[in-house]
Amino acid sequence: MWTTVPVIAAVLIGSSMQRITGMGFALVAAPFLVLLLGPVDGVIVVNVCGALTSCVILMRVFRQVDWRRYGLLAACAVVGIVPGSYVLQFVSVAWLEISIGVLVAAGLTVSVNLGRVVVRDRLGFRVIAGVTSGFMNTTAGVGGPAVSIYAIATGWPQRSFAATMQPYFLTIGLASLSSKFALGSADVPQLPTVVWILIGCACIIGLIVGDLLSTVIEPHVARRLLVIVAYLGSIATIVRGVLELLT
Repeated sequence: MWTTVPVIAAVLIGSSMQRITGMGFALVAAPFLVLLLGPVDGVIVVNVCGALTSCVILMRVFRQVDWRRYGLLAACAVVGIVPGSYVLQFVSVAWLEISIGVLVAAGLTVSVNLGRVVVRDRLGFRVIAGVTSGFMNTTAGVGGPAVSIYAIATGWPQRSFAATMQPYFLTIGLASLSSKFALGSADVPQLPTVVWILIGCACIIGLIVGDLLSTVIEPHVARRLLVIVAYLGSIATIVRGVLELLT
């Protein structure tokens, strides 16, 4: 019970943030789920819930999706998932998390400090963002910061970005799960059936709350929340890695 309650709370808050900003689920929920369920099972649950929430949100924002950007970002992310799955078998997860967290924080700082300067959206930027996101999603369960840096730097409108991230996270979530299971680097978490049902319900309730909030929160406020959540995710990833080294 003491483990289930915080897991449900993390899923509920994460799914709400996913609806508001377009990518908050993994960043908000992953640190807590990994702490409560372990580094492997926690990331698996993050991938499953991320795919579920993205699928539900996609039905609401389908017309706002930028399918061209989605196609290239998703294809590149799938490419990044493969080496990420292999790396998990040979490199310490703790050091991976610390390195990823530092790089994400540095990238966000550069993007935010660009101010009103908007970088031209080039093919190479999309490729780098997609590959990096896929790699990070598989190794640390947080693929959002890489694409958020790309969105901020190129001036991608918030509503279009939030909508496009739904098929994107659905794709990389399913690809990450398939890759891990195929390579034998992870198994289905052995959670009681009732816990899986509660997690699913928490996802749906969180999405309903987030949907209501998204109607009153302005795009520029949502973008600020996006940056804050990304920073919190990077810091939590670093802390998680340090704690794993100390234990």
